[in-house]
Amino acid sequence: MSHIAFRDEAVELEADYVVVGSGAGGATAACELARGGARVALVEAGPWLDPEHYPHSTYGSMRDLFDDWGSQVARGQALWPLVQGSCIGGSTVINCAICVRTPDDIFEKWQREQGLPDLRGPILAHQDALERELCATEVPAESLGRSSALALQGANQLGYASRVMTRYVKGCLGSGQCLQGCRAQRKQSLNINFVPEVLSRGGTVLSCAPVRRILFSNSRAIGVTGRFRQPRTRRRGGAFTVRAKHAVFVAGSVTWSPVLLAQSGVRMPALGHYFRAHPGFGLFGVYDDPVDPNRGATQGWASVAFRESPGFKMETLAIPPEMMASRLSGGGTALLAKLRDYRHLAMWVIAVRAESVGTVRPGLLGKPVVRYSADRADMERVRKGLAQVARTHFAAGARRVLPVIYGLPYSIGPDEIRVIEDGPVDPRAYISILSHLFGGCVMGRDPATSVVDDRGRVHGYQGLVVADASVIPSNLGVNPQHTIMALARHFAQAALDAR
Repeated sequence: MSHIAFRDEAVELEADYVVVGSGAGGATAACELARGGARVALVEAGPWLDPEHYPHSTYGSMRDLFDDWGSQVARGQALWPLVQGSCIGGSTVINCAICVRTPDDIFEKWQREQGLPDLRGPILAHQDALERELCATEVPAESLGRSSALALQGANQLGYASRVMTRYVKGCLGSGQCLQGCRAQRKQSLNINFVPEVLSRGGTVLSCAPVRRILFSNSRAIGVTGRFRQPRTRRRGGAFTVRAKHAVFVAGSVTWSPVLLAQSGVRMPALGHYFRAHPGFGLFGVYDDPVDPNRGATQGWASVAFRESPGFKMETLAIPPEMMASRLSGGGTALLAKLRDYRHLAMWVIAVRAESVGTVRPGLLGKPVVRYSADRADMERVRKGLAQVARTHFAAGARRVLPVIYGLPYSIGPDEIRVIEDGPVDPRAYISILSHLFGGCVMGRDPATSVVDDRGRVHGYQGLVVADASVIPSNLGVNPQHTIMALARHFAQAALDAR
């Protein structure tokens, strides 16, 4: 077992499989390959931080755990941030570990539109196993928090289905630290289980090691190369080359995997196309009694009652005061006056099952450039979703709602929800974050409209597999981590069977 962090001297290694990226896809694929007896080298651009070293502040977590300080944006009619982790464990370190099975209609859609075989059986079998291994459980009542309890109450009052979230968390303490990394090690992020297992099975992990290029011999992938990089100072270190006897697995994320393939000389019509996302929007309910959003699970309640029509998922979300301040209007003493309500605010959000499509391309200095705009139909979904959130707040007893939409009043009452329903359709009027990303290397049977097949293998190449959310060819309408991990395990098993 070996962990190789930043170093100035050159490093050359050889393994049966090289896996690029250590998030939901990469860590799961690497662990499955190692369980199959293979020698695995796992290569990650970000650093390895153990939970006791996670930052306490939002500033620190963006500096140490997020990709490029969280500064990546999708460029379009509006500039919307892309939220991704860059550390051992990837985004599983900074997300809320939400566990949702792949919906049945998604498998049918993949068969009908992409010409894929029925993947329902193997994917659900993998999800069964993952739920056991990663302790998928409902948020316990004592850790739920008042915000999620109020949302459950409001949904019940309005008569639509909702539930306490199932998450990969073992005994949640309700400390509200998911977005900064769980220092208590209750969240089962993959840096505390699958990655250490790769090491225990004789694998090698390289951190602070951004891959610049995939190496080929004719059309066969034979390894990767790059240079170590100190994550805070960006100082470059020695070169590294890791050669693969059997295959290279690319799991760098929706933004980085298509770019890495393109920079390595892969030329395919569909590469970088069919980018999709869940644009996320939130609003605040103001309650007479304290909600204390910093107490309880960061996310504890959800509803998929509106997933199919009009097309959004609802969730609770607790954000720290500095992030909340960025969403409230005003500055100086006026902003401070509004922040006095912090303990009385509950933030509930929608993740829109958007149909808009974008692209991912290499940009200046090799960084990804994402171009994406939500069309009018998707913005109408946004209005309907936020209006439903507002109704739920008022049903739960909120006295006011803060829409956080440009051009609308700062706060509204229960008889003013119409202003949200008739609100702007200009994306620039809304604060949004793209946290669930899909596409760029999509699965399909036809090489003209897809990049990989149903085993993650890149069309026309040997020994090259993509195993992250970039292969997902449609908007799931639910949190994607469970689907990503199951696909990665499926691809890894297929690779082992084909040796």
